[in-house]
Amino acid sequence: AAPRPAHGCGSGALLGRFGVLLQALLALCAFSTLMLKRFKEPKAERRPWRIWFYDTSKQAIGALFIHFANVFLSDLTEEDPCSLYLINFILDATLGMLLIWLGVKVVSWIVQHKKYTYLVFGEYGDPPQAAAWIGQCILYLLIMVFEKTVISLVLLIPGWTKLQQILLGYIPNPQLELVLVMFVVPFIVNAIMFWVVDSLIMRKYKQKDTLDINGSTETPRARRTEESQVLLSPDMDFDQSESDQDISGLWGTNQKMKQPSYQVVI
Repeated sequence: AAPRPAHGCGSGALLGRFGVLLQALLALCAFSTLMLKRFKEPKAERRPWRIWFYDTSKQAIGALFIHFANVFLSDLTEEDPCSLYLINFILDATLGMLLIWLGVKVVSWIVQHKKYTYLVFGEYGDPPQAAAWIGQCILYLLIMVFEKTVISLVLLIPGWTKLQQILLGYIPNPQLELVLVMFVVPFIVNAIMFWVVDSLIMRKYKQKDTLDINGSTETPRARRTEESQVLLSPDMDFDQSESDQDISGLWGTNQKMKQPSYQVVI
């Protein structure tokens, strides 16, 4: 076992038996927030399980990459790995979240400009294609690589050692520090991040509701209203041509009835 300092967890503690158990529990609890989000969606817009899996698995792959990158970076120095991991995580949840948002926006604009339909986040075709999901996973993973690279460069700025001492220097118990760093804080922040990122990369159903009919844009609500008016109209139960003839006949009869009669008196 790696020696533990008086304060903070020791080298290799993040990948120890207790650390791995905390990470597995964190993954289970954090991923359950995505299931909760699905059930919070309106029933008319709720994603099928297959589409939901395609959307959330991209986040799972990206989160695993970020997590293991943080674990690897935390063990590179002789500093307290728990505090280094926490600093990495805080930067991922603040500056990194902004970078992910920008990355998703830029990639979405590029694929829409190039008309790569299956690379648009949340679009998998009808029926859903696994190839589209794989392509989107690769794009999202590239965004996470970009985000982690920028965060790693930010960590090269001097002065982070003092922040490490401020964050966790007051916790004497290494296991308590590990629980705080690997479960409590990541669970709260990951739940928020998963919810926000899922809203970014899922299909925007409200934008897909309009239909292009004869060059005009019509919403389903307006279409249903028009159909209901047609169905409720009593004059639409017969053929239009026959109705025109009947109306013209009645109009002619009415005109004849209205014409004044003249009598010639000799």
